[in-house]
Amino acid sequence: MASVETSSSRPYHIVIFGASGFTGQYVVEEVSRTVSEGPSGTLRWAVAGRSRSKLEKILEQAAGALSKPELRTVDIIVSDVKEPDSLAAMCKQAVIVLNCVGPYRFYGEPVVKACVENGAHCIDISGEPQFLEGMQLNYHSQAAEKGVYIIGSCGFDSIPADMGVLYTRDQFRGTLTAVESFLTASAGPEGASIHDGTWQSAIYGVSDGASLRSLRRKFNYKPLPVVGAKIKRRSPLFFSNELQQYAVPFMGTDPSVVKRTQRFLAEQHQEKPVQYGAYAGVGGVGNILKMLVAGMMFMFLIKFSFGRNLLIKYPEFFSFGFFTKAGPTRTQMKDSSFQFAFYGEGYTEGTDPSQGKPDGKIRTVVRGPEAGYVATPIAMVQAALTVLNEPKALPEKGGVYTPGGAFAKTTLIDRLHKHGIQFSVK
Repeated sequence: MASVETSSSRPYHIVIFGASGFTGQYVVEEVSRTVSEGPSGTLRWAVAGRSRSKLEKILEQAAGALSKPELRTVDIIVSDVKEPDSLAAMCKQAVIVLNCVGPYRFYGEPVVKACVENGAHCIDISGEPQFLEGMQLNYHSQAAEKGVYIIGSCGFDSIPADMGVLYTRDQFRGTLTAVESFLTASAGPEGASIHDGTWQSAIYGVSDGASLRSLRRKFNYKPLPVVGAKIKRRSPLFFSNELQQYAVPFMGTDPSVVKRTQRFLAEQHQEKPVQYGAYAGVGGVGNILKMLVAGMMFMFLIKFSFGRNLLIKYPEFFSFGFFTKAGPTRTQMKDSSFQFAFYGEGYTEGTDPSQGKPDGKIRTVVRGPEAGYVATPIAMVQAALTVLNEPKALPEKGGVYTPGGAFAKTTLIDRLHKHGIQFSVK
């Protein structure tokens, strides 16, 4: 295995690429909080991006926000996703690149390619199944040869969901066969919002669904075996007894990431795959009406290039203010939180999974701070620290992995717990 063994020969354990972007600035702050958690109690790190002046400004801002004047002297690497030589030079200096430059469907592959070719691990926070699965198809074997770990969706999409399913399985006494997750979020008096980078990723992803279907056919996967009762798909809008509010299927990448993890664990470790359904609470009737109007406009406009341009240009209008070009304020972030409730069923110890219906149930919860720009940097940085500190617990070979595939045997859940993303059994 390459990786941490070579870390002493590289100047930086971590390089944050896209550090001056909206999410990148919060990843910078989170890395600065965790320097004592690096190998041997220290973390060598740098920031990278296209503009030295913007990176200097972000370091200045972080120094003020955290009262850490030393952040002004963090090393800067100028690197542009459109300049392969600059990416290669950056990757040669890093043990791990934290890639915060999206939408990943446009800007992600050159970074993955440079990391694989230059022996750096890569962690991203993509919520784009087409990008994530495309990287697996195109780079898994090359990354395995090089001993490089490419681990996607290490933010709010999809660490709480993917690791939450594994946590639920590990807490269940017996054979867990199916899990449904229900996501809810709460906000303070100023409400909540999401930066429009996520909105853009959704627009491009939904409008190009056919490409994802054709990409998946290239894997030639056999269907995963179903243990126990087949999980029932719920309707597009339903009243959830679990949440006591209306809910819809979760539109993010979590279902595809969890399925890839379950496939990896079944094929590589002969573990029984867990079926998964993901849902999100939407509240009461007023919210449903807003969502239906926004959804109908979205699905109509997305069919035409002028419609997609309108959606991209006016995110606030078409999302009723939920997606904004400015992103959330620090007050909004401080007052927001999320909760995933996982409802699992399976066969208790001593019961034969091939006989009769599942006879055991479990409920677990993953709770955390604001999802997009507080929990996501925590998850991303703890994923990187896990790679640095626990190389022997990672899969034997490098490759392109989901969080659950990469971290199933590590202490990532304990690390997250210490930083405010808490896993518990109810």
